[in-house]
Amino acid sequence: MAAQAALLAATEDLSVFGTDPWWLVVVKAVFCFAFLVGTVLIAIVWERKVVAWMQLRIGPNRHGPWGMLQSLADGVKLALKEDLVVTASDKVVYILAPVISAVPAFMAFAVIPFGPADHEISIFGTRTTMQLTDFPVAMIYVLAIASIGIYGIVLAGWASGSTYPLLGGLRSAAQMVSYEIAMGLSFAAVFLDSGTMSTSGIVAAQQHTWFALLLPVSFIIYIISMVGETNRAPFDLPEAEGELVGGFNTEYSSLKFAMFMLAEYINMVTVSAVASVMFLGGWRAPWPITAFWAGANHGWWPMLWIVIKIQLLLFFFIWLRGTLPRLRYDQFMKLGWKVLIPVSLVWLVLVATVRTLRNRGTHYTDLVLVSVGAILAVVLLSIVWDTLRNRRAPEETAPEPEFDAMAGGFPVPPLPGQQLPPTPRRPSRIPQPVPAANVSALKGGDDDAQ
Repeated sequence: MAAQAALLAATEDLSVFGTDPWWLVVVKAVFCFAFLVGTVLIAIVWERKVVAWMQLRIGPNRHGPWGMLQSLADGVKLALKEDLVVTASDKVVYILAPVISAVPAFMAFAVIPFGPADHEISIFGTRTTMQLTDFPVAMIYVLAIASIGIYGIVLAGWASGSTYPLLGGLRSAAQMVSYEIAMGLSFAAVFLDSGTMSTSGIVAAQQHTWFALLLPVSFIIYIISMVGETNRAPFDLPEAEGELVGGFNTEYSSLKFAMFMLAEYINMVTVSAVASVMFLGGWRAPWPITAFWAGANHGWWPMLWIVIKIQLLLFFFIWLRGTLPRLRYDQFMKLGWKVLIPVSLVWLVLVATVRTLRNRGTHYTDLVLVSVGAILAVVLLSIVWDTLRNRRAPEETAPEPEFDAMAGGFPVPPLPGQQLPPTPRRPSRIPQPVPAANVSALKGGDDDAQ
């Protein structure tokens, strides 16, 4: 308990932040901006290359060596496109929406630690930490900033003066709000286990074991939520081409469209960095490296470890896009509201119970027994509920009339529950082999005829 109290006191010591001179704050801010933009440029090329390899295509290979300058070519192309403003749009909101979407994406990265708070580095002769800033509620700040980005998407769809962008903006807002709830609940479990909400304190609490191993359910829920939060495949429902053309950004072109694209990729980098800080040890080196290298977490090396973790999570985004098909919107919302949120609530209660018992000095074996017993109780209750629900007598309903796809004068898809009539099959044009018995019968008939 004494060691735990000392660790908690160390994690809450944030006096090293807020003491940098103004010019050093500017240098750190410029570094964060350049890091995000550079990572986005790399991620765009990497995504196109990896998806091409998965689909046995060549991918970008024209601009620069091995096509590595494709991102710059895309940026120049978007900048030189004609910048249109829709006549029926609300011009002020129409122009401000991409800015509102992009600026919060940059701001959320201010509290990401690139190194330990108790080991300072020298920048132009001044000792400082490898983090722009930190404060006791840094992760609440990240959630708040991420919520502001939703306004840019909603306003973009509304200000375009078109039906399909409006629908895309509403769908995007609905899914981002839904998955932010599950994301916040996964954060709450980390706050309970670490005893702090500052990013540097959460990384310090993972000195011995990463939270991805201690809180696996929270980690899985966050991974699913971060994909839904960033509107990425297979959860890119606002950009469903078959029904919404292009989503909330349908009426945008040139640099305004580029800002939406930039905001999406920066959000990918930010949620990957947050996943690294919350569950993967942040700037800490993996266990096999720290076992034989004592200086792996000192100097400039921590920046390498967190960058590698961010890149691996970006590869996970790309892997999902090249592997899974897009979900239906009802399936997507059902996953968020009926699966992720209930599981997060039950898991949060379990984590809080274990945390309370541990603070009271309960033995480790008893904690394991309580945890396993609670999980088994929830599983048994769910099995009993499913069994009782399946035993209910089905209600007698009148048979539905046969579905007519041409009832309205043009073909329409069936509603849920309606059955399509069997499709008439034309006879095959390929000559089929005649069975031997039929051949002999035909020969016998020919003989009789003769």
